[in-house]
Amino acid sequence: MASSPSPSPAEAYAASARRGKHPQLTRFAAESSFEFDDFQIRGCEALEGGHGVLVCAPTGAGKTIVGEFAVHLALAEGRKCFYTTPIKALSNQKYGDLVARYGADAVGLLTGDTSINGNAQVVVMTTEVLRNMLYAKSSTITDLGYVVMDEVHYLADRFRGAVWEEVILHLPEHVRVVGLSATVSNAEEFGEWLVEVRGDTAVVVDEHRPVPLWQHMLVGNRLMDLFAGEDVHGPDAELRINPTLLRRTEEIGRQYAPAGFHGPRGARRGGPRMPRFRPPSRVDVVEQLDRAGLLPAIVFIFSRAGCDAAVTQCVRAGLRLNGPDEVDEIRRVIEDRTSELPEGDLGVLGYWEWREALERGIAAHHAGLLPAFKETVEELFVRGLVKAVFATETLALGINMPARTVVLERLVKYNGEAHVDLTPGEYTQLTGRAGRRGIDVEGHAVVSWQPGVDPKQVAGLASTRTYPLRSSFRPGYNMAVNLVSQVGAGQARDLLEQSFAQFQADRSVVGLARRIERNKEALKGYTNAVTGDFAEMLEYVELRAKMSAREKALSRQNTTVRRADTADSLEKLRKGDVIAVPAGRRAGLAVVVDPGLDPIREPRPVVVTEDRWSGPLSVADFPAPVEALGRIKLPKHIELRSPKTRRDIATTLRGAGISLPGRQKRRSGANEDGELAALRRALRSHPCHGLAEREANLRWVERYQRLAGETEQLERKVAATTHSLARAFDRILALLGERGYLGPESAGDGEDRVTEHGRRLTRLYSESDLLAAECIRNGVWENLGPAELAAVVSTLVFEARRDTAGEPRLPGGAVPEAWEETARLWVELTEDERRHRLDRTREPDAGFAWPVYRWARGESLEKVLTAAEANGQELSAGDFVRWSRQVIDLLDQIRDVLGRADPVGATAAEAVKALRRGVVAAGAA
Repeated sequence: MASSPSPSPAEAYAASARRGKHPQLTRFAAESSFEFDDFQIRGCEALEGGHGVLVCAPTGAGKTIVGEFAVHLALAEGRKCFYTTPIKALSNQKYGDLVARYGADAVGLLTGDTSINGNAQVVVMTTEVLRNMLYAKSSTITDLGYVVMDEVHYLADRFRGAVWEEVILHLPEHVRVVGLSATVSNAEEFGEWLVEVRGDTAVVVDEHRPVPLWQHMLVGNRLMDLFAGEDVHGPDAELRINPTLLRRTEEIGRQYAPAGFHGPRGARRGGPRMPRFRPPSRVDVVEQLDRAGLLPAIVFIFSRAGCDAAVTQCVRAGLRLNGPDEVDEIRRVIEDRTSELPEGDLGVLGYWEWREALERGIAAHHAGLLPAFKETVEELFVRGLVKAVFATETLALGINMPARTVVLERLVKYNGEAHVDLTPGEYTQLTGRAGRRGIDVEGHAVVSWQPGVDPKQVAGLASTRTYPLRSSFRPGYNMAVNLVSQVGAGQARDLLEQSFAQFQADRSVVGLARRIERNKEALKGYTNAVTGDFAEMLEYVELRAKMSAREKALSRQNTTVRRADTADSLEKLRKGDVIAVPAGRRAGLAVVVDPGLDPIREPRPVVVTEDRWSGPLSVADFPAPVEALGRIKLPKHIELRSPKTRRDIATTLRGAGISLPGRQKRRSGANEDGELAALRRALRSHPCHGLAEREANLRWVERYQRLAGETEQLERKVAATTHSLARAFDRILALLGERGYLGPESAGDGEDRVTEHGRRLTRLYSESDLLAAECIRNGVWENLGPAELAAVVSTLVFEARRDTAGEPRLPGGAVPEAWEETARLWVELTEDERRHRLDRTREPDAGFAWPVYRWARGESLEKVLTAAEANGQELSAGDFVRWSRQVIDLLDQIRDVLGRADPVGATAAEAVKALRRGVVAAGAA
């Protein structure tokens, strides 16, 4: 931190009074090696003053200081503090930080696969673990005083975000919540909701980056500033795109084809071809950053394979960013971090290649890495021993891995469903890693340019300050049955009404309600503007609308009938028939040279006209059915490409003595329609028909109708938004009641209403929770061995990263039958969900059944992964460990729900024991 000038006597006195008012903060700050920023002090003071706190600040600003102060307060007060994070890697990192500060006896760690000192006074955990504790009414929550929710903006995540709101709503009232969030534009709205559901909560917002961030674009081998001007970091700075950059990209853009451009179809050979732009290689990018003193750097690639390929390219190019002393230190860290890995698996894990790259100062970081490898990379990068990391966007979430520079290869990423542009919020999250507080004077964000990338688009991403937090909360089966069990259906509805999702929905209704009120005032004005009886005029307008609708319906009907009749008449034409083409450029006589019959499509007869044109005609050329006017004799074989042939046929046609028929008036059929005639009579006899000011009045009534229709739509939208979560909750309760998880309303409200099957469901925390409960209830998993049970259970947790060709391979024995029964239950469940208008449960995926079965039977990692590859599956060692641990997690739940005395519960326990070995067990306590 930069040293500040000496304070005046008045400032010194004020600071002394402030310290006296907050003694715990004074002690906490005295232990720190740097001076706290104003927003950190405000957050800590609010917490010591007995308030909850929401801190919103940029990545790297140091908002975790407020979370760590909550830990300090809990220890000082003899109370517990839970520090929650969205991902295990961040939990592990925070656990290490707190152990280093307070000692291993005072700090515990609970994640899905790790349990260390769970009864400690301070426990770091993933948010789901705390949610499960709250529903289970765990005794661990006794004496809980503080809950820190790191990365609380994660509640916007569409898959897991609901967990954050569940925790906030269910925590006991006396617990103070510390929310740590990235900068969001609606922090005040989020804070207002926290005040509503948690009581007094201070909102501390700081948008100042402690380390200024410079924005650049890499154009070819030239690194250029994105913005022009001296001061582009101040709050009032005017951001102007660098004109030199604009000129440079426009010049190069004209010389090269855009990325992904393959040229127009049918382009002439020999025509000018634009060369393809070749951006600098990843090796060149790292070397250029190294020369410019911009390492360490994180290069975001958004592709696992791309990250691994980048590391390979750098190693093959001989790139070396570390000296001998650094290599020795790296080897010590690697030995310490990977000591639990079985010696026999190192080859298949790619250990030696990974180690060589690390020694050179280069690494990949993505979800497919083995956890031990990923944690090693994180430690080495933080210690400055890895200089270049090629990463997917998972690195941007929470893990404390700041760099001097962040590089974005592309501004498009795959979100699991499609390739989409980065949002301003995602751009800020990724580039927020640039600039290490206390180390770097400034951070640097670099976007790699290629044709089609507009600097204005990059500037828009870099300068946008609006990233609102949107709730993704919605009730699920486990949540619903737990709520009914604990507080009853009535109180559960009230709880759901308190969610941030409903809070935001209700806020959106306020604006709609104002529009509805304004519209209703305008409708009164329209009514008053009509002279005479408004109701009669409205009736007259409705009569006109009915008449118009009937005329259009008859017109469509006549057109359809006429087209069908015309098609029938064309099918009857034969070679030599002379017909009349009624209108258009080909109007006149024509002779059919080919009937053009087709078994599927309408006929398209080929004709020759009097003026020697030849070609096919269609139903669209004839407004009425066609009749042959006569016949002429034609040659057996006709070569229409020959001008002489067409001339001879036209001459014969003109000399045949056949003349065009007179024009026939088309009958509409409207005059014969009884309903239309009655409407016309009613209109003529209506009292408003003869009014002098009829047309002026009609214009007011038509405006009234349009506005009334718009108002009705708005009212429907308001009705759908208000109490929307409670209505979804009621639909879930109806389905659970039908399936026997809840008794009837008369059975009581609360625990009495939850059946035995429902009580099992309360303890199943899975994306497919109800399907798992149905499998237990229907005995699908009975008579399976440990490996077989692991295989079938894996279908409820595994989700392939992308569609794979063909059916996944299944083990033999009882597995195929159990899999088919699981799939049948899923079909029945989704039919019920469709009927109740609920989100569908994800389809079971058998893609991991074969690998996890073989692992549970004791086969080596190499055999398991090789067999998976032979079956066309993309399964890295890291993926295998991650999915195996998720299978273990669900098997643990099944064991706990059924108990070891139950055959399936006992088999689940054996399956867990069989799976938890080797790389799967490494690093998991």
